[in-house]
Amino acid sequence: MSELIRVPDIGGGEGEVIELMVKVGDRIEADQSLLTLESDKASMEIPAPKAGVIKSLKVKLGDSLKEGDELLELEVEGAAEAAPEAPAAAPAEAPQAAAAPAQAAAPALAAPASSSVEEIHVPDIGSDGKARVIEVLVKVGDSVEVDQSLITLESDKASMEIPSPAAGVVESIRVKLEDEVGTGDFILTLKVAGAAAAAPAAPAAAQTTEGHKTPAGADPAVVAEVNAIAKLSAAAASAAAAPAVASGNKVHAGPAVRQLARDFGVELSAVPGSGPKGRVLKEDVQVHVKAMMQKAKEAPAGATGGATGGAGIPPIPVVDFSKFGEIEEVAMTRLMQVGAANLHRSWLNVPHVTQFDSADITELEAFRVAQKGVAEKAGVKLTVLPLLLKACAFLLKELPDFNSSLAPSGKAIIRKKYVNIGFAVDTPDGLLVPVIKNVDQKSLLQLAAEAAVLAEKARTKKLSADDMQGACFTISSLGHIGGTGFTPIVNAPEVAILGVSKATIQPVWDGKVFQPKLMLPLSLSYDHRVINGAAAARYTKRLGEVLADIRTMLL
Repeated sequence: MSELIRVPDIGGGEGEVIELMVKVGDRIEADQSLLTLESDKASMEIPAPKAGVIKSLKVKLGDSLKEGDELLELEVEGAAEAAPEAPAAAPAEAPQAAAAPAQAAAPALAAPASSSVEEIHVPDIGSDGKARVIEVLVKVGDSVEVDQSLITLESDKASMEIPSPAAGVVESIRVKLEDEVGTGDFILTLKVAGAAAAAPAAPAAAQTTEGHKTPAGADPAVVAEVNAIAKLSAAAASAAAAPAVASGNKVHAGPAVRQLARDFGVELSAVPGSGPKGRVLKEDVQVHVKAMMQKAKEAPAGATGGATGGAGIPPIPVVDFSKFGEIEEVAMTRLMQVGAANLHRSWLNVPHVTQFDSADITELEAFRVAQKGVAEKAGVKLTVLPLLLKACAFLLKELPDFNSSLAPSGKAIIRKKYVNIGFAVDTPDGLLVPVIKNVDQKSLLQLAAEAAVLAEKARTKKLSADDMQGACFTISSLGHIGGTGFTPIVNAPEVAILGVSKATIQPVWDGKVFQPKLMLPLSLSYDHRVINGAAAARYTKRLGEVLADIRTMLL
């Protein structure tokens, strides 16, 4: 007998046919998927309500369908034999049954609702192996709805939630965390309410293409979604090789998938879809997130620690250096890793510019040498650093933008009324920057003593957290090593850092003749969001003037 199959209740609205899964002449089973519809809210597979042979198709790709529209003509198998079976269970009171022949088919429809216990098994998870139970989402006594997740499984290819094929109350649970289960394994027992005998036209529990049972009368859209979820694991295996959906194209994904993507902050257009016609599944989103996390783990230390400004930068290719010769891999110290992350974050987030200049410190050096004896009596060594600290502190008050930070909003500058200056110390384990507080309020000898103590604490790993916090400005000196200039990285949230190289005797024209002068190379790196080039040039010019004659600080 031929029967016209129509679109079931799809929750209102229309859906576009994005995939046809059968053709004329195909023999299909009950609940086998016929086609895939996609609306603006969801995508779903429409299942066959009965088994049979397809005589004709009434739709094609791209058609818009709504509830009740014709799908196909089906030659239903076994239709003639279904009706006579209904009165077979009639009791011995034949006269009463004969007097009411119209009631022969009624018992199935009029049977009172009852409850039954249904065993729930693992559906087809697309793998011949086992999957580990990593989460049990229900407990005995819980009421569950159709499609509510029961457990979460994880295999070597994917993780997936196993949904309930029926609504009811959990009576017992047969699995626990870390159990290994496979397709068909017993999960739990479910007390299903209202499980009355089904009408002859519909089997009590139709077998789906995925191998698990779906309660009679279930919404076809729900049946399709259950089937789709059961395919997640198999789909995930090919997700990595699938091409990503081009930006700007329509992304095929259901509401649950879109919600999952929003929860993870994932752009769906960047996720390769492994479903029919490139449809993005939950498993695709999970695989994508895991891949991104793995990339983050494998990235260099500097790529982490808040280096958000580096998003989208192509990674450096991984090279097997051993093929070129003998190598040795030496682990970075924890201090080096933290320093690398901080420097990388500052470099990515701060628009750096460096102003180069030089200062005539001929007279400054003569003063320093002349005061050596005084310093020794005070028990300290007077180096160029205390003089630089004092000069920079003087200028931070004169040019307050250099003693500031950019507000988190990016719309204001926070000017500091205190003057704390950090100075870089090179240690065997990495670079450390202790901070001297209230530099403007201390004498040269006090600064020399404090700098010596902090440098020694840095080298012996005895610096406290307070010793390294609160800096407004930083000085990095390489004068004891050499060089003519470099570009130090701003120690954000500070806005400037002064680099000092080795002072050398240079011929300087005084207007009449060249004079030998001790010239100190200066490299001032600054945050161009707060400091402009003219201000930076003024700073180095004024620093040169102050260092040339430190008596000007007394004016």
